[in-house]
Amino acid sequence: MDKLDLIYGTRAVIEAVRAGKQIDKIYLQTGLNNDLMKELVNTLKEHDVPYSWVPLEKINKLTTKNHQGVVGFLSAALYASLQSLIDLAYSEGRTPFFLLLDRITDVRNFGAVARTCECAGMDALVIEEKGNAPITSDAVKTSAGALHHLPVCRVKSLKQAMKDLQDNGIQVIACTEKATKNLYELDLSSPTALLMGSEEDGVAPPLLKEADAVVKIPMKGKIESLNVSVAAGIAIYEVIRQKFYK
Repeated sequence: MDKLDLIYGTRAVIEAVRAGKQIDKIYLQTGLNNDLMKELVNTLKEHDVPYSWVPLEKINKLTTKNHQGVVGFLSAALYASLQSLIDLAYSEGRTPFFLLLDRITDVRNFGAVARTCECAGMDALVIEEKGNAPITSDAVKTSAGALHHLPVCRVKSLKQAMKDLQDNGIQVIACTEKATKNLYELDLSSPTALLMGSEEDGVAPPLLKEADAVVKIPMKGKIESLNVSVAAGIAIYEVIRQKFYK
């Protein structure tokens, strides 16, 4: 990871947050409870910046500098409001098209997915605050710079984001090899949000239950599943085909 993505030290992080820096996540050393740490936690809560309490060993792995038990990752992307992007798409007369990612932790996969999204002209990537790869310069590099152009919506809950999309007339289609329905059997020409899941175990079951449809990409070989970035590319361009080339 590029060291330029890291900020560390209690006061430095407080000032970065107050200055409006885009911050992906903050790690705080478990057990620290001094006045400056309390000020930092209050500042993080005020500005809605995600943070986690972790052992000192984890922080030491991230930097050997004098971190004072506080390390953060500057985000290489600019975050946007999901509702504002939904409204923008409709106001411009476009059919909204979003991609939701559930726990994609490999930064290369994340970057590759972002690259495909930008090439397809999608409205945004939607990720949850916790459980996804940080959007660092490594992610931007893997995305071939797409993350400089593609909006990213960071939400507290993917489940709530799905509901917000559905309330705005956007169908949410979950992709999983466990589905019985084929991707190509579905009408994807209307406003659509695709939901792709973790490299380890796919889309979480509670999210599958909330989707409007659950589909699979047909497989003919002996391996059971595709790499998530490849699967996302297939699903994204099936939507593009149906929207513009039917």
